[in-house]
Amino acid sequence: MPREISPIELEAIAAIVSLHPAGIGVEKIRSRLVKPLPPRTLQRRLHQLEQEQRICTKGKSKGKRYFPAWAESSTTLVLREDEPPLQAHKNEADRIPLSVAAQEIEILINRPLMHREPVAYRAPFLNSYVPNKTAYLTHDMRAELARLGQVGVSHLPAGTYVRQVMNRLLIDLSWNSSRLEGNTYSLLETERLLAGGEGAAGKKFEETQMILNHKAAIEMLADQADEIAFNRYTICNLHSLLSDNLLFDRNACGRLRIRAVGISGTVYYPLQVPQRIEDHFMEILSKAEMIDDPFEQSFFVMVHLPYLQPFEDVNKRVSRLAANIPLIRRNLCPLSFVDVPQRDYVNGLIGIYELNRIEYMRDVFLWAYRRSAARYGAVLQTLGEPDPFRLRHRASISELTRRVVLAPMDKGQAAQWIARQAIVMVTETDRQRLIQEVEEELSSLHEGSIARHRLRPGEFRTWQEQWR
Repeated sequence: MPREISPIELEAIAAIVSLHPAGIGVEKIRSRLVKPLPPRTLQRRLHQLEQEQRICTKGKSKGKRYFPAWAESSTTLVLREDEPPLQAHKNEADRIPLSVAAQEIEILINRPLMHREPVAYRAPFLNSYVPNKTAYLTHDMRAELARLGQVGVSHLPAGTYVRQVMNRLLIDLSWNSSRLEGNTYSLLETERLLAGGEGAAGKKFEETQMILNHKAAIEMLADQADEIAFNRYTICNLHSLLSDNLLFDRNACGRLRIRAVGISGTVYYPLQVPQRIEDHFMEILSKAEMIDDPFEQSFFVMVHLPYLQPFEDVNKRVSRLAANIPLIRRNLCPLSFVDVPQRDYVNGLIGIYELNRIEYMRDVFLWAYRRSAARYGAVLQTLGEPDPFRLRHRASISELTRRVVLAPMDKGQAAQWIARQAIVMVTETDRQRLIQEVEEELSSLHEGSIARHRLRPGEFRTWQEQWR
């Protein structure tokens, strides 16, 4: 007499089949079971699942294959075992090419929510990562990104390159990162807002604030390039700047959360216990700082910061800007998420949330960096070689320029004051050159270049009246 069918056995078999939208044979199913079943018993369990319409079959006898029921009717691309490593989305020109592993993730996460098993935060996903032994990016991937990211100034102080492309980066990264959050500002509207403080008509206050917050956060990374790191100060201050005036509780800006949060569109439930959030947050930062390769560092924080959800909101924005920390420190091309489709970015995150699988987000990361490198490679060609004097005294030049504007001083007052300051700030050999550089900086200052001196449009316009 056949023994009673165990629900646990059925669930185990269904789970194995669900991970193989391209189909799986009976022997492979049997080999993946923790407790293998006799062939006839397994056949009966498979038949039961088919009757319950939880799986479907194709083929006969030894060629018979088992598929998740949703794969048969899904409009999402179903995989073939002989597909090449990368395939473009069918009939979707605005999507990135995906590896076979990423396509499998896409199928799994596109099932209706009712068919996806709710999951909580899994600490082993982070705990099992060993810096410089575990690698989310292969050696070949890292080598390609290193080649693309080189801009010829790696020997210069941290942040040299990002300051060279600052005006373009402010617009690109602020717009693209905000766009991935659903912000409806156009690129030109973003440019006007950042250059002149002119908000676009008909836009929500939150959208304007979001973009201005990105600007402030990017400026912090550039201004403190030789100090930023994967530490509590940097990440919490990034969050504070990015969330400024956007959270109901202003005390939550820059602080780890003490409340439970939920994420729409997924069956993933983040941690709720504050002490565990704190512990895992510090573990993420510690491991990120220990990673030698800058691109592995960058991708690691793009995976684990959103997965933990350490803040009440704005976690994804923090992770996107934090991904630039190792690139800025090494004078590599920044990652500005140019042209990254929102759907692919979100799918990549859900694959991490629900499956702890990084392949989809890795495809997004690689594609995004290639686009960014191409963009800033073109920008670099329009720039001259950095002036060693300006590089050495960049902080002094910027501070003197800023203080003249904030005073505000007219031309006569500025000339006398700059000369007095130069006496105490630099040696006699460099004094006249410093005065000249500050005066030229003031003469060429305009609304599109004030960001690097941490000046606001209103402060600049007030000074302009005095300067004339």
